[in-house]
Amino acid sequence: MSFEVINPATGEKVTEIPAWDSKQLESGLAAVAAASPGWRNTPMTERCALMHKAAEVIRANKEKYAAIITQEMGKLINDARAEVEKCATVCDFYADNGPQFLADEEIESDAGKSYVAYLPLGTVLAVMPWNFPLWQVFRFAAPALVAGNTGVLKHASNVPQCALLIEDVFKQAGFPENVFRSLMIRASQVKAVIEDPRVHAVTLTGSEPAGRQVAATAGNSLKKSVLELGGSDAFIVLEDADLDLTVQNALVSRYLNTGQSCIAAKRFIVVDAIVEDFVVRFKAGVEALKTGDPMDESTTLAPMAREDLRDELHVQVKDTLAAGAIAATGCEPVGGPGAFYKASILDGVEPGMRAYHEELFGPVAIVIHARDEEDALRIANDSPYGLGGSVWTQDSARGERLARQMESGCTFVNGMVKSDARLPFGGIKNSGYGRELSKHGIREFTNAKTIWIK
Repeated sequence: MSFEVINPATGEKVTEIPAWDSKQLESGLAAVAAASPGWRNTPMTERCALMHKAAEVIRANKEKYAAIITQEMGKLINDARAEVEKCATVCDFYADNGPQFLADEEIESDAGKSYVAYLPLGTVLAVMPWNFPLWQVFRFAAPALVAGNTGVLKHASNVPQCALLIEDVFKQAGFPENVFRSLMIRASQVKAVIEDPRVHAVTLTGSEPAGRQVAATAGNSLKKSVLELGGSDAFIVLEDADLDLTVQNALVSRYLNTGQSCIAAKRFIVVDAIVEDFVVRFKAGVEALKTGDPMDESTTLAPMAREDLRDELHVQVKDTLAAGAIAATGCEPVGGPGAFYKASILDGVEPGMRAYHEELFGPVAIVIHARDEEDALRIANDSPYGLGGSVWTQDSARGERLARQMESGCTFVNGMVKSDARLPFGGIKNSGYGRELSKHGIREFTNAKTIWIK
């Protein structure tokens, strides 16, 4: 058995990488377990120095790594370069701030001395997706390893080269052998890895169904889990918004990474007073996007990652149109080779339609009309998801008031939702639980241990 790499832009097979059998998996887990005590006891200063080295390795190989990302999942080459750089940044961030984030926290009590020590849990399994094949992994691995945990990765099956290069980054940086390993296994083997006593926690970024399965297995094994799942982020546009700024950000927020992002704006909730003007401007920007080879720096809309994902998206679009929505532009696949789908807008989306309730993971925006601010907030919260959201208004106090009422893990006012190492990242409701990034992220996989001394 093997993992095939298919170029999303051409549909052609690039290479294939062998999958592990049960003996190889057992050997890998045993090796990481053997490396854990030594890594746990390595001084924080040494762990941080090695993480800085990892950042250096990433930057030195930016072009090589970016090309692999684009080849495997179709991301625009300039966006792939930006992803690689962001990985280096998060390594430096935790190398610089890990000691402060995990410093002992003294607390007054009836003891002569009492404090909380943040100690590593052991080995953390990461089950990661293909859409940001390096960033999603490094935003877990950098804090987990700095904290003294070891890591094992089960990456998406269509990005095996990315999985192997991530392991190689840590080898090149000089990390002790087996502190981080990529497990070249199938999804069907994940349950057994979570249940293995040598694995102490699990983090997953992926779909809601996958999250439910991982959470159930982790819960049954009494192991800590963090889930970052799907999202259907609201993008509220009020009547006093700066439409030039708003549309510019709407285009990037929806069509970045061909719309294949959990925190992409997906539901454009626009008040009636300006909805027609917004759609006209938005449509013009969408139709100006240039579909083509993601290695060509003039291309502005890449293919989707796989043809099956494109086909699933089109079924959602067709069902929504059949229920009465309007195809403002696009709403069909691009003919020819590759997993291309036209940049699209579904207007007049209403409750009961698939696009209203489901996440559309591709280059399709939906426009929902709202009567006023109160109605827009109601619609924004009328979703099973709660990852991110944004509010667009020239009254920042008004935007902040709405932001506090939106049911999401983060809300941005006059800015597109993004992940930032300095800020906690994660969702609520069906978008998961737990937090990545910032001090909150590095503490997720630690034992907040009370030490009491008389």
